[in-house]
Amino acid sequence: MAAPAEVKVCADPAETAEAAELSRVLGRLLPGLDADSKLGRRRALEALERALEDTARAGADPAAFQGPWARLLLPRLLRLLSDPAEGCRALSAHLLGLGLRRCARPRDALPRLLPALAARLARPEPARLPSEPCEELRLALVQLLRLAVDLGGRGLAPLLDDAVRALRGALLDPFAAVRRESCECAAALARATPEHFHMQSESLIGPLMQTISHQHWKVRVAVIEATGTVIQFGNGKSVDDVLSHFAQRLFDDVPQVRQAVTSVVGSWLLNLRDRYSFFHKLIPLLLSSFSDDMPEVRQAATSLWKKVGLQWQEENETDLKDKLDFPSPLPPHYPRQEIRPVLGCRELVFRNLSKVLPAICHDITDWVVGTRVKAAQLLPVLLLHAEDHITQHLEIVLRTLHQACTDEEKAVVSSCVRSAELIGTFVSPEVYLKLILAMLKKAPSASGLLILASAIQGCSRDALQPHFKVIASELAQEHICQGSENDLYLEYLLLCVQALVSVCQEDCSAAILQLMEVLVTIMAVSSAPNLVDKAQETMDALAKVEDTPSSHDLYRKHVGALLERVTASHSNWTTHSLQLLQFLVVLTRAGPAVGEALQHVVPTLRTCLQPTTDPHMRLKVFSVLSTILLRPKDTVDSQGQFHGYLEMVVKDILAPNLQWHAGRTAAAIRTAAVSCLWALTSSDILSAKQVQEAQETLMPQVLATLEEDSHMTRLMSCRIVNMFLKTSGNRMEPDKFLKVYPELLKRLDDFSNDVRVAAASALLTWLKCVENTDGRSSYQSSVQFLYRELLVHLDDPEHTIQDAILEVLKEGSILFPEVLVRETEAVVHKHRSAAYCEQLLQHVHAMAAAR
Repeated sequence: MAAPAEVKVCADPAETAEAAELSRVLGRLLPGLDADSKLGRRRALEALERALEDTARAGADPAAFQGPWARLLLPRLLRLLSDPAEGCRALSAHLLGLGLRRCARPRDALPRLLPALAARLARPEPARLPSEPCEELRLALVQLLRLAVDLGGRGLAPLLDDAVRALRGALLDPFAAVRRESCECAAALARATPEHFHMQSESLIGPLMQTISHQHWKVRVAVIEATGTVIQFGNGKSVDDVLSHFAQRLFDDVPQVRQAVTSVVGSWLLNLRDRYSFFHKLIPLLLSSFSDDMPEVRQAATSLWKKVGLQWQEENETDLKDKLDFPSPLPPHYPRQEIRPVLGCRELVFRNLSKVLPAICHDITDWVVGTRVKAAQLLPVLLLHAEDHITQHLEIVLRTLHQACTDEEKAVVSSCVRSAELIGTFVSPEVYLKLILAMLKKAPSASGLLILASAIQGCSRDALQPHFKVIASELAQEHICQGSENDLYLEYLLLCVQALVSVCQEDCSAAILQLMEVLVTIMAVSSAPNLVDKAQETMDALAKVEDTPSSHDLYRKHVGALLERVTASHSNWTTHSLQLLQFLVVLTRAGPAVGEALQHVVPTLRTCLQPTTDPHMRLKVFSVLSTILLRPKDTVDSQGQFHGYLEMVVKDILAPNLQWHAGRTAAAIRTAAVSCLWALTSSDILSAKQVQEAQETLMPQVLATLEEDSHMTRLMSCRIVNMFLKTSGNRMEPDKFLKVYPELLKRLDDFSNDVRVAAASALLTWLKCVENTDGRSSYQSSVQFLYRELLVHLDDPEHTIQDAILEVLKEGSILFPEVLVRETEAVVHKHRSAAYCEQLLQHVHAMAAAR
C-alpha cells in the first residue's frame, strides 16, 4: 500500500522560523493520521507524541507552538476522539492534553475542544451510555476537561453549556473514578466562572444528588464537597433541593462522609451569599453533628459553629450592642459538663427556634429509628442554646417529650431525659410544673413521670424549694401514686422521689410523710425485687436527709400518721386493695416502729382477719403476721406493750381462724393461724399466765388441728400443745387435761416422723404434768392405757421413733412402775426389738432399787 503523500503546509508569514520548522516537522507526520488502517493511524499518533516530547525537551517556545497546534494538530486530534480504534482515541486524548499544556493560548482551543468532549461524555438519553464506551477513556476525557477548566479560567463562560453537558453525563458514569473526577471538575468549573456559573449550576444538582448515595464512600464524599462548591458559586435556591439528601448522609456509616456534610454545611453558613435565608434549614444539620459518634466530627462541628456565631455576631453588632455590653450572667445550676455557647450562637438558635422546632418535634416520632434518634439528640442541643427562651415553646416541647419518652429505643429516651433536665435548668419551676402536673392529672403515665423527674433533677435547690410541697403532695395523690402497677411506671415514680431527695436535701422535711407514702406504695405494688430494693435505698436516703440513723427511725417518727392515712378504709379492704399492701409493707419494713403503733396495727389486723372477710386477704395478712411474730422484740413488742393486746389477738384473731371449715382455702388459713400461734408461743414475750390464758382459749382448736392434712400444721400443733403443757398443764381442768393425750397418741401413727417425734415429746410433757399433780392416782387407768399404746409403738421399725418412745416410757415409769412392768412383761415376747423392752425393765428395776 502506497504511503500517504506529505501534506503541504503553507507557512504563515507572521510565523517565526521556529514555528515554521515545527510546522514542517508536523506536516510530515500528519498524513499518517488519515491512514485507512488503525495501525497506521496509531503509529502516526505515536510519532507525533515523540515529536512533541522532543520539542518540549528542546525547550521550544510556547508562542512558536501555538500556530502549528491550532492550525494543524487540534482539528485532527479532535476528529480522532471518535476514531473506531480505542488506542487511537486514547492517544489523541493524551496528545490533546500535551498540546494544551504546551501552547501559549490554551483558551483559543476551548471553543472546539469542549463541544467535542461533550459529544463523547454526554448521554443522549438518561438510560443510555455515553458515546465513549471505554471506562478508562472516559476518565481520560474528564481529566482533559478538568485541564481545560484549569487553563481556561473565566474564558470558559461562553462555553458553560458544553462543559455542563459533559459533566451531567460524567456524573452518572458507571465507573466510580469517572464520577469522582467529575465532581472535582464540577467544583473547579464553579470556582473558575463565578460570575456566570449560577446560570447553569442548577442543571448539575440533579446528577449530583443521584450520585450522592453511591456505594463507594469516596464518591459520596466527592459529591458532597462538589455540591457545596456548586451551590456556593451557583444558585443558592438549590439548597432546598439538596437538604434532604445531606440529612440522609448524616446517617452514613462512614465518618468521612458525615464529616464532609458537616464541613460543607458549616461553609455555607459562613460564606453562602444568601445564607440568612437558609439559617433555619442549615443550623439543624450542623448541630446534629454535635452528637456524632466520632470525636473528629464533633470537634469539626463545634469549631465551625463557633465561627458561624462569631461572624454573625460581628455582622449584627449594632443590634446586639446592649447584650454585648451587658452580657447575661451564667444561669444558676448550668450543666457542669457543658460550655456556654457564644452570644451569636445563642441568638441564632433563639431567632430560628420557632421554625426549627416543629420539624424536630415531627421527626422525633418518625417511624424510622435513626430519624428519631437524630431528632432526639438535636433537641437538647437547641435547648442548651435557647436557655430561658424555651419558655415560649414549652408546651410543644413537653408534648413532644411526653410522646417520645415512650419510645422503645433507649437512645431516644436518654436524649429526651437530657432535654427535660435542661427545661428544669432554664425554665421557672412555676411554669413547667403547671404544665407537667396538669398532664399527669389528666392522664398519669410513665413518660410524664420521667419528664417530671428529669426536670426536677435539672433544677436548682433554691428554685425548687417553694414548690416542693406541691410536688410531693401531687405524687402522693391516688391518681398518680396508685396510677399503675406497671414496673416501668413505678420506676419513674421512684425517680421523681429520688430527684426530690437529691435536689432538696433537708427541705424534704416539709413533706416527708407524702414521700414515705409514695415509697411504701412502690414497695407494695412492684413485682420487681430490684425496684423494691431501690425504693428501700431511697427510704434510707430520706432518713439521712431527715438526720435519723436509719429508715427504722424514720418510720418511728412518722409511723402513726402513716398508718392513720393507710388504714383509714381498712374495713372495706380486699386482697387486691392497695392500702392492704401498703399496710403489710409498713409491718415488714418499719421494724421496732410497729410496736409504737399497736393502736393502729392490732385493730386493723382484727378487722382484716375476721372469718367473713376475703380468704385470700386473710392468708396474705397471716403470712406477714407470722413473720413479724418470729421477731417480736424487733417488731410488735419493741416497746413491751404487746401484752395489752394479747387478748384481742387470741380471742378475736386466732380463735376464729382456727375453727374448722371445709375447703382447701380454709385449711390454708388454719395453717397460717397455727403458724402465728406457734411464733407467738415460742417467743419469750408471753408470761406463764398469758400462755395459760391462751391455752384455756385455744387448746380445743389446736387439738382439732392435729388432724389437718398438712403435716406442717400437725407438727406445729404438736409443738404448741407441748408448749401449753409445759407452761400450764398441771393447772388444767382434769376433764380437759385427759382429752389431750388421746389426740397425741393418734399422731404416733402419722406418716411424718417429725410429727411422731413431736407427739412423743408432747406425751412426755403430759406425763410430767401428771407426775406433778396431787391426785395422780386418779389418772392410773389413763396412764396404764398410755403405757400399753406406747409399748406397741416401741416396736416401730424406725430407730428414731423407738428412742423417742423409750424416753417417754422411762419418764412415765415414775408414776406407776408396777403397772408398767406388768404391761411390758406381757408383750416382751411379742416384740421384734425385745432389747428395748429389756432396757425399759432394767430402768424401772433400777429406779425401784434406788427408792
